[in-house]
Amino acid sequence: MRRTIIDFFNDAVEKYGKNDLLLEKRGTEWTSTTYYESKELALQIGAGLCQLGVKPKDRIAILSEGRNAWILSELGVLYAGAISVPLSIKLEESNDLIFRLIHAEVSIIMISMNQLPKIRKIINELPHVQKVIVFEPVNGNNDPFPLEPKEMWLADLMETGKQHLETQKETFLTIGEQIQNDDYATITYTSGTTADPKGVVLTHRNYTANVEQALTTMTIPPHWKTLIILPLDHCFAHVAGFYSIIACGASLATVQVGKTGAETLKNIPINIKEVKPHFLLSVPALAKNFRKNIESSIKAKGAVTNGLFKLAMSIAYAYNKDGYTKGSGLSILLKPFLNLFDTILFKKVREAFGGNLEFFIGGGALLDIELQKFFYAIGIPMYQGYGLSEATPIISTNCHRKHKMGSSGILVAPMEMKIVDENRNELPLGQKGEMVIKGENVMAGYWKNPKSTAETVVDGWLYTGDLGYMTKEGFLYVLGRFKSLLISSDGEKYSPEGFEEGLVEKSPYIDQVVLYNNQNPYTTALLVINKEAIKRAVRHQHKHLDEKSVEFANEGIKLVEEEINKFKGKGDFAGEFPERWLPSTFSLIAEPFSEQNGLVNSTMKVIRGKVEERYKNRIEFMYTSEGKNILNVHNQNAILS
Repeated sequence: MRRTIIDFFNDAVEKYGKNDLLLEKRGTEWTSTTYYESKELALQIGAGLCQLGVKPKDRIAILSEGRNAWILSELGVLYAGAISVPLSIKLEESNDLIFRLIHAEVSIIMISMNQLPKIRKIINELPHVQKVIVFEPVNGNNDPFPLEPKEMWLADLMETGKQHLETQKETFLTIGEQIQNDDYATITYTSGTTADPKGVVLTHRNYTANVEQALTTMTIPPHWKTLIILPLDHCFAHVAGFYSIIACGASLATVQVGKTGAETLKNIPINIKEVKPHFLLSVPALAKNFRKNIESSIKAKGAVTNGLFKLAMSIAYAYNKDGYTKGSGLSILLKPFLNLFDTILFKKVREAFGGNLEFFIGGGALLDIELQKFFYAIGIPMYQGYGLSEATPIISTNCHRKHKMGSSGILVAPMEMKIVDENRNELPLGQKGEMVIKGENVMAGYWKNPKSTAETVVDGWLYTGDLGYMTKEGFLYVLGRFKSLLISSDGEKYSPEGFEEGLVEKSPYIDQVVLYNNQNPYTTALLVINKEAIKRAVRHQHKHLDEKSVEFANEGIKLVEEEINKFKGKGDFAGEFPERWLPSTFSLIAEPFSEQNGLVNSTMKVIRGKVEERYKNRIEFMYTSEGKNILNVHNQNAILS
């Protein structure tokens, strides 16, 4: 059965045509666009692209903050039979953008005015790009804005498309009708095992299958609304944010775009109160901010209110337990007290989220169980899920009917999972190993990277690279990285090997490197140093210093810092690796990682998990104010020892 995104969207329009699909704040007012209107606008974009010469399977990039134009543009791209290449607005480094745009052979870029300067700086380095389509501002800024030769306004593209549809609509619609399930829908770039990112190819059926799978775990009534506060470029926002919404006839709003990223972030709590969403997508970094704001507002109301809140929370924690065993045993006696506090306290807290919020869906990095307990207590459960781009992305999630805090929930269906060891042998239930899945949500492969594709997808099984286990109750527990992926606080993943190898190769002072980031605000590094090389260099540069002095050690530490800084800013190797993943601080290690101390295997590869365990205290120290300062006693001792 053919089930493309075009089929899927057309069915939704036929069923829910008069319902509001898109909500967007323009100036001071929220405007709505129905399903029927959205389809007509998407068709205009698609037809306009065809008039520009776009052919099926051409690649078209979208680089913008969340807005109606983003979603309508992707639908238009798909109606034209082309492939969407969603790009993150976090891509500040020109090398990152250039690689993706050239690697995908992008011919057209659809972009917001805020992001346009990035492309203007590099347009002459993009041989495939023929046109840049610029989204008009939505917040009342009507100042004249001159476009450059390759640029045109989205409104002009749509007008061209509208004229084409007046005479050629049936011919244009046949393009979408000819798309098959296995045709490519998007190429989503994620970081690979080298400095170059990988393009995850997701088909039309990957998306529609994952929506069907996701909806086995939750129900979205047609009158519900969500506010998408996550970047639209990631497939989590695609599936859970707007394609699942479309399947159910519900409405989605996007955050009001500010002139800067900081201004857009400030609009999130305001927009939540205005939209009154029924559910939200979140990542740990946002969840932490929400909790901080709640606790700050409670404290501001005085000692009595704060004391009541703490008492209420302790009762809720005792009653809720892990969610799965909520109210069991004697804790059932706490129910009347919990109901009372919900009426007089928690209900008021929920009003800050608009009053309709039923739950969050947590994606990306693993969510701290204390955060889960906090939101569960105030009556807005944050249901943790697990997934990755290569799985389109949803693999499991907690949900209203079955959940257990600390777990990543139950598997979506239909989908198979097995847990395997390092030799890819299947392990019994409850044992820890790499999580491997099979289903219609498994990617088609990596764009122009058959080697990585063959390593990652074997006989239809996707090897996730993540460590976990299943319980007899059907809950999945994700423990971290089976391989060496770093995970930032907002859920992005990055493989550190390229930088680790590059630093060792280019620096005479550093022999081994292990980067670390496990849902933290910044990346750190454990550096095994060549102590004698450092001392020789310091002696040469600072002949007057005593080799046993703190000053001598500090100069050695600064030498190491200079080696890392060569990969940042305007350094000799700047741009080779995404700067946001480079270490903000480091800890110097005098003892090499070796087979003798169990930190290197027989093939001379560092055993990352054992290094992290051995130096656990040192890693924790780097996330303190003292540890962030590189001129600390541990680093000094490493050089002076």
